[in-house]
Amino acid sequence: MHKTPDFTAPLVFTDPAQALAQVQRIYQDNVDFLRQSMREYVAGGAFADTHVRACYPYVRLHTHSNTRRGAAPDSPDIKKLSYGFVAGPGRFETTLTRPDLYGDYYLQQFGLLLANHGGELEVGTSTQPIPIHFSFAEHDHVEGTLDVARRAFMRDVFDLPDLTAMDDGIANGTYEPKPGESHPLSLFTAPRVDYSLQRLRHYTGTAPEWFQNFILFTNYQFYIDEFIKLGHAEMANPESEYIAFVEPGNVVMRRAGLAAEPGDELGHAPPRLPQMPAYHLMRADRSGITMVNIGVGPANAKTITDHIAVLRPHAWLMLGHCAGLRTTQQLGDYVLAHAYVREDHVLDEELPLWVPIPALAEIQLALEGAVADVTGVPPQELKRIMRTGTVASTDNRNWELLPDNMPQRRFSQSRAVALDMESATIAANGFRFRVPYGTLLCVSDKPLHGEIKLPGMANHFYRERVDQHLRIGIRAIDILREGGTDQLHSRKLRSFAEVAFQ
Repeated sequence: MHKTPDFTAPLVFTDPAQALAQVQRIYQDNVDFLRQSMREYVAGGAFADTHVRACYPYVRLHTHSNTRRGAAPDSPDIKKLSYGFVAGPGRFETTLTRPDLYGDYYLQQFGLLLANHGGELEVGTSTQPIPIHFSFAEHDHVEGTLDVARRAFMRDVFDLPDLTAMDDGIANGTYEPKPGESHPLSLFTAPRVDYSLQRLRHYTGTAPEWFQNFILFTNYQFYIDEFIKLGHAEMANPESEYIAFVEPGNVVMRRAGLAAEPGDELGHAPPRLPQMPAYHLMRADRSGITMVNIGVGPANAKTITDHIAVLRPHAWLMLGHCAGLRTTQQLGDYVLAHAYVREDHVLDEELPLWVPIPALAEIQLALEGAVADVTGVPPQELKRIMRTGTVASTDNRNWELLPDNMPQRRFSQSRAVALDMESATIAANGFRFRVPYGTLLCVSDKPLHGEIKLPGMANHFYRERVDQHLRIGIRAIDILREGGTDQLHSRKLRSFAEVAFQ
């Protein structure tokens, strides 16, 4: 026997706000049904020969022309955007989740589809089940009271996460709809989004709701320590543009003069930091800064960007340390990556090595301008402290010890100026997931030239450079924000047959 919520028939809308409201109704009805069923199950209710199922909402667009409409009256620059339209005639759809979190995003995407193509958006209930684990509210842990047998029986009663519905074929460009199937509207299906939202909680120790639209990655705790100091200073300033600072464990500090909000009291500092802790300097419009310590290595870099990508951030930037490969470089010099040698291997299956990872002009200019602004060095003299060039990323931390100097030869042939372990992964996943990316590294050693990290050198280097490097990253985000996000999402990141959603 199947136990399902009352069916909601599909409806069509020409108003994006009304379409969003229907998505919210369908999603909430289905999630409420699952939560109530789960409460009954935990309480010992009879579910023999019963399967409980509720499904995600969907949005669908039918188009009959290759021609896009003129710009909407309130969006004169809509034609300049690299997203918001489909490639040609056909039926396009996607499942949707968490409209409480993605409401503004969905509203924008719906509005762009209607402005570009006219017609109607169809909203209804899909046939894609909502896994029971993805229906729990943020602080629900009701399943924790179940005994082993009852927990095992859950598999027969409720839908569990189905990995076949969560692959990245759309983002990778390998997905081909079967005859009669709709084309995708979004890079990610609803289950794939929900899966990543759960993973973000696990890896970063913070809820997805806190993440901001500009992301800084680092591979050193020193940067996080400085970011925490900056966040606390901003919260002490009643005039700050930032409204809250959130640390792992969902510990919320509101700006001076702002009252605590419901739920703030639920945050508690964890007994130990999570694997990749995240810190959020929040603005009211979500255009603040999230900083994540990804630790060392390309595997972590891939893991966290796989999941942050579902939040559709405006940009992510890597601020970290690197080995300088040129004799003319000094410890503390900056490297602005404009190309990447990918010897990290973690994305070889998803993104073949023959795919180029281009530099994005908007990001490059923002980072270069930020270096000039923060250091006070005139733009025409930046070459004294910053090299622009190729960065190589490797998955072998001890590459210097490999025989026959093979890595050094390849780095020389590629004209690399610096080496690290994460930057190429972050840039490649940005390209793969259509998230603007950039890299600004700081030279911390020169192993090819006898300058290896020693404790005294490292301490001096960190004191001299970490604060400045972080302020450069934050200044770059200010420049990108001031320039407008509609100028940021480059067409370089999008294919000729692309999904409509940003």
